Amino acid sequence: MWAMSAVGYRRLGAAGSAAAAAGGWAAGTLPTRDPWGIWVPHGPGVTVAATVLAYLGLTLLVVAWWGYGRAGSSVRHTLVTLGWWAAPMLLAPPLFSADVYSYIAQGAMVLEGHDVYGAGPSVLDPGGVGGDAAASVGGHWTDTPAPYGPVFLVLAQAVTLATGGSIVPAVLGMRLIAVAALALIVWALRRLVRDRGEDGERGALWLGALNPLLLMHVVGGMHNDGLMIAFMLAGVVLARRGRWVAGSALVGLAMMVKSPAAVALLFIGVIVGRAAAGRPAGHRVVKGLVGPGLVAGAVAAGATLLAGTGFGWLRTQSVAGTIHTALSVTSDLGLLLGELLHALLGTDPDPVKTAVQRLGLAAALAVIAYLAWRSARGRPSPVHALGLALVALVVLSPMVQPWYLLWGTTVVAATAWDGRAGRVLAVLSAALVYETAPSGATPWYGFALAAVAGAAGTVLVRRSARARPDRTRVPAPRTAERHGARTP
Repeated sequence: MWAMSAVGYRRLGAAGSAAAAAGGWAAGTLPTRDPWGIWVPHGPGVTVAATVLAYLGLTLLVVAWWGYGRAGSSVRHTLVTLGWWAAPMLLAPPLFSADVYSYIAQGAMVLEGHDVYGAGPSVLDPGGVGGDAAASVGGHWTDTPAPYGPVFLVLAQAVTLATGGSIVPAVLGMRLIAVAALALIVWALRRLVRDRGEDGERGALWLGALNPLLLMHVVGGMHNDGLMIAFMLAGVVLARRGRWVAGSALVGLAMMVKSPAAVALLFIGVIVGRAAAGRPAGHRVVKGLVGPGLVAGAVAAGATLLAGTGFGWLRTQSVAGTIHTALSVTSDLGLLLGELLHALLGTDPDPVKTAVQRLGLAAALAVIAYLAWRSARGRPSPVHALGLALVALVVLSPMVQPWYLLWGTTVVAATAWDGRAGRVLAVLSAALVYETAPSGATPWYGFALAAVAGAAGTVLVRRSARARPDRTRVPAPRTAERHGARTP
């Protein structure tokens, strides 16, 4: 089988990243207005050529990532490779999504005193601070209230204030936040797997940080999911070290970026319960279930009061679910069933779709509760169970975007990067990176490319599994970890 050295894959991935970024200068999610004249639209011929270049670069990056995971390398080499692959995107326009314009516009709304949870970016003055960002917001979000927490909105406000809302500096300011989130993810991953040796640390970084899906959508697209993941992972690190109060506080900050991070509180509770071994069962249960929630709730309330944005985020969490995405199984099934009943009985299809979506969320909550119960009884480890729980939440959610897969993938990377779950998530990462075009659209050929990449990844995984001894079992946690003791 054709293969290169780790250095060769590093160079191939850097070339792919550079090509994807270069394509983005003409085919990315360019702003509607750019007073600087840097990120401006080009003719259709140039745009098509740039799109092809971006997809070619993306393919080179995926191939390099896959090969790098099988090539021998050190942790230091992996970190340097991460720098090589991320660097070409630092000055590129937004890639694969226009969400960053919503972030900047919402920051401007907070700066100007608008109710960011009661109105959308369309309330901004087109000629004022944030006007250029508001004009570039995707159609779905122009009149949609923010579904994000006040911690993130304050960061967006700070970027808007520092840059005056000028579109290019504001985007680059948001990218600095994304790069900082990536650095925190790397820090947390290394500490979560420190007891698993060099191979475990390198593997966790490969799946959890070097992942093309993360590079393209956190560094390239600047999605705030990266910041949520970073705070959440750091909180889990502290909880495993016995500092569950500080860990729960960090998860509270993660929740104030995006609410799905709240799932981590349940598994921090499992860690707390294990740490109380020898105490009465009721004491362990109450401390584990109530303690982390109280800490995170206090942080959320304090952050909201300090930000001055109000508690409107409590009512806007369902905003995203109103937008249909083809990757949501429950939304697709609900839509299909609703249309079928409409054709047969003439009923309104919308209530049927909503009912199926709610059943999906109920099923997700049941799976999460079951994983927490199993983890409390000994297996799997709380960290691995958290990763699986987040994956289940994404699979059964009413709205699913490709980068949502990163919620659970980064956690599973720390526990089973080369296990069965890690291999499945690696294949899905390689496939879903194609689903969104550099312009942020979701064309039909994106799904076709994703299917091809998924099939190729499945074949490679099966060949790899046959070529070496089985390593699908998640290593048992150390005795100290099983009892929740502080780990070095």
